[in-house]
Amino acid sequence: SQPPAGRGVCKVLRSLAVENNNVDIDVPMEEHCFSMNFSKNENLEEHAMVMAPRYSLLREVGRGSYGVVFEAIARRTGARVAVKKLQCNAPENVELALSEFWALASLEKKHENVVQLEECVLQRNGMAQKMSHGNKRSKQYLRLVETSLKGERILGYPEEPCYLWFIMEFCEGGDLNQYILSRRPDPLTNKSFMRQLTSAVAFLHQNNIVHRDLKPDNILISQKSGLPVLKVADFGLSKVCAGLGKDGNEHPKAGGDRNNVNKFWLSSTCGSDFFMAPEVWEGHYTAKADIFALGIIIWAMLERITFIDAESKRELLGTYVRRGTEIVPVGEALLGNPKMVLHIPQKTRSTMSEGVKKLLQDMLAVNPLDRPDAFQLEVLVNLVTCAA
Repeated sequence: SQPPAGRGVCKVLRSLAVENNNVDIDVPMEEHCFSMNFSKNENLEEHAMVMAPRYSLLREVGRGSYGVVFEAIARRTGARVAVKKLQCNAPENVELALSEFWALASLEKKHENVVQLEECVLQRNGMAQKMSHGNKRSKQYLRLVETSLKGERILGYPEEPCYLWFIMEFCEGGDLNQYILSRRPDPLTNKSFMRQLTSAVAFLHQNNIVHRDLKPDNILISQKSGLPVLKVADFGLSKVCAGLGKDGNEHPKAGGDRNNVNKFWLSSTCGSDFFMAPEVWEGHYTAKADIFALGIIIWAMLERITFIDAESKRELLGTYVRRGTEIVPVGEALLGNPKMVLHIPQKTRSTMSEGVKKLLQDMLAVNPLDRPDAFQLEVLVNLVTCAA
């Protein structure tokens, strides 16, 4: 649902010098007008647009615990873009922002099913600077990294706010929840989405990126081509893993040996409960946790299994196990009872093929070693969706 439109607001635009950079960034000041629409109670001063007049904000389309997303228009081309504004006011917010930037900036190639980052800009103290990966000449960038590593605020006093602005492709079709639940079941769309999702995750793992928060909320839909194209988004919890050299030591590398990403053990218990693998609950896992999350998403999509989110009260796609009147995430239930048999499909009149059923059981195996990796999964999904 779209927030109600508010009144237009005037802001002055003046070009500021960009520290250690040859790129001009335009920052709004207070004497010249451009139009923005917000909900009636919005604090508009809070969203002075660092990128204007190159981009015009149209409306707020999403809000999370540490950022706001707007729909905007690139003035030069007229193209619609998504603008995500993240306030770096606490170490945990800085870590999330940098994780997203590092993951997307590390990709040397584009993929149709991974959301594309156009540029990222750091704004602080009336200065704006285009972010570049590993820019050791930028004091502001290094301070952000130090804030994240040390876990303490070193960017200045609260009256000196620091923001990161992510300019990304705009996905007008909403997220996977909205798309699937607002339409009648379509086997062809389901098969296409299965192939697109597995292709995206294989691409990320090929580039040593573990997403760690795969869920329908973070899968966006683009309909520019007329057909729905999935875009994996929201890399705030992602982890860019270094490559493993022949000497067994870690070396920064992207897109190398396909199996490298599965050799890295991660320990941060993060993600969304209903999509977390058993080993993530324990805090000792690899990229195979993404495969488990993907299994939950595909199972829920195919059978339209939903639950009501306690906080937002939204109906969301997600598979679970019933314990009396309670619903328990599948990963949590398997951690408590590793021998538990998952009933796939759940619905008695399901048209799910034996090939898809077996594939989901393998993706949701308790032992991550029994799950296919992302590259095996891509092949298997192509086989079962062609045969089904």
